[in-house]
Amino acid sequence: MQQLIVRGAPQIYECAINSWEKLPHYLTARKIKNVLLLHGKDSWTAAQPFFPDLSHYTVYKKYYGGECTDEKADEIVSTIENNNIDGIIACGGGKIADLGKTAADKAQLPVFILPTLAATCAAYSSLSVIYNLDGSMKRYEMFSTSSAAVLVEPRVILHSPQELMIAGIGDTLAKWYEAAPVIEQLTYQPPEIQIALFAAQRCRDILLRDSNQALEAMQTSTVNQALQNVIETNILLAGMVGGFGDDYGRTSGAHSIHDALTILPESHQTLHGFKVAYGILVQLMIEDKKAEIERLLPFYNQLHLPTSLKDIGLSLSEEDYRQVGQRATLPWEQIHYLKEEITTQVVVDAMKKIENLN
Repeated sequence: MQQLIVRGAPQIYECAINSWEKLPHYLTARKIKNVLLLHGKDSWTAAQPFFPDLSHYTVYKKYYGGECTDEKADEIVSTIENNNIDGIIACGGGKIADLGKTAADKAQLPVFILPTLAATCAAYSSLSVIYNLDGSMKRYEMFSTSSAAVLVEPRVILHSPQELMIAGIGDTLAKWYEAAPVIEQLTYQPPEIQIALFAAQRCRDILLRDSNQALEAMQTSTVNQALQNVIETNILLAGMVGGFGDDYGRTSGAHSIHDALTILPESHQTLHGFKVAYGILVQLMIEDKKAEIERLLPFYNQLHLPTSLKDIGLSLSEEDYRQVGQRATLPWEQIHYLKEEITTQVVVDAMKKIENLN
């Protein structure tokens, strides 16, 4: 068993109505005066009614640019250096959180994350997904310092696009299906791994139980307990799986399928969580867990999660299948954490079997 490194949590985490109002307190506690506010477009419009008064600070606003790339992170670091910035606020979705963490790590500054979506655990985790300029996934970047604070305001997420919440549910559901088959191969499960496995199981159980009621809350614009449960599952519990489980709790088959699909330009219009949800089904087919696929399909259909390539707008040629299979099975891909022997053909065959279910 490899050495575990626990990156368990941000330094401060809060999920509550009015939690954003505490941001000035946390900035002052760190003696921060000049902040860079990294934001999106639609997400910033949604955030502004709840955003706290920062009139006592010098605030430099910067649009994040649409992607989390090394080039964009370097550009932000230049802005930081040119304006004597001593703290970063990342307000928006997962790529904004990831870009804020990446720039903060490069500049060695604290980052305060105010998520406007519950579509991934990006706000919570101590890693970022870095993309190439063409939109394909490049690598995961791990950080030695956790975020200074993550403040979740449920009312912002209540009014976020429902499609993004559903994508978050798909992404978070993968925590159990990816972690469990890796962890079960261990002859000894240390406490960190036990915490990761517990969190992964809670991700599955809460989402299968509460997702429909949470989506009803979004339709009626009313915060209920189910919505808060799903928000914290997608952000907090999902982040804990990898935070405590390290490589045993991060990704395996489903995310490798996601990463492989990103080589197809037409896949870029599909949200991360939808591709991961599809990847869960492919992984389960590789593992020959057809009964679990049958168990999940009604839930997928209720939430309109994809159960085929067609559902994510893809029609693959034989060459496309081959390239996706090759990309998914590169030697360093996490799909090899599964106990099965994984080859390009194994992945291609599993994908085609999923298509035949529909």
